[in-house]
Amino acid sequence: MLRCGAPPADRRSLFDCNFSGGLAVVNALSSSLTAEVRRDGAHWMLEYEQGVPVGMPARTRPADRSGTVITFRPDAEIFETLEFSFGTLADRFREVAFLNGELDITLTDDRDPAAPRAVRFRFPGGLRDYIAEQSAPLHPDVIGFEREYSEMEGTVEVALRWCDCRDERIASYANSLPTTGGGTHELGFRDGLAAALTTYARERQLLSPSDPEFTPTQLGAGLTAVVSVKLDRPGFEGATRDRLSNEPVRACVTEAVREHLTAWLRANPAQATTVLAWISTAARH
Repeated sequence: MLRCGAPPADRRSLFDCNFSGGLAVVNALSSSLTAEVRRDGAHWMLEYEQGVPVGMPARTRPADRSGTVITFRPDAEIFETLEFSFGTLADRFREVAFLNGELDITLTDDRDPAAPRAVRFRFPGGLRDYIAEQSAPLHPDVIGFEREYSEMEGTVEVALRWCDCRDERIASYANSLPTTGGGTHELGFRDGLAAALTTYARERQLLSPSDPEFTPTQLGAGLTAVVSVKLDRPGFEGATRDRLSNEPVRACVTEAVREHLTAWLRANPAQATTVLAWISTAARH
């Protein structure tokens, strides 16, 4: 696995308008990088050394398709080791493929000619496919949806299912990056979950009018869920920027989860009864 510290100060801003975001970081941490860009019927070549462009972008030949190929070598002056971990890359590519159902990713390792290996990641069902792989489900359906909100300038995708275990496993992401500190999207998910289950339980007279509403902390036993938002302008807080801070996200995710989960509960009364019985049993222990 690559391990790195901070790049030298004079390298942190050494990228031009051809790059942004993560690719700019890769460029700044590479001894050399070549970008082949196919667009508008032309094939362009851009070359960099230690983050600095080598000449001007060159149009090399016509192109009959679009796409970009990035080739880079990590800088030995920054990294302690230059050996890539196939397992680490495979885990991350698998995660990204689940989070983006339209992607088709192939990871190929040709370092050992005698034993080349390749693995493909493609999950058209997105997060539903991830939840479906989890063992010991309490009910057959995977509950999932995707919804766009102008108020939060983005989309939310959620998939969940209760399993026959006591552990809570909730993972959240913003723009395909893990938010291990949670944030407004995760809070909204928990709020919507509690609202939907409380509403349904009252409709079925499983809660009396005098019974208190479910709280988010009561609903975690056996719950496996992924909450993913994609935002035009994500905001983060914390020293490691692992907690989402966009305030409109909470209300939007709450509404989406409440509406979709309530609809599923009403349409699947047998599975809903199983879920509520499990929650009730877990709450007593």
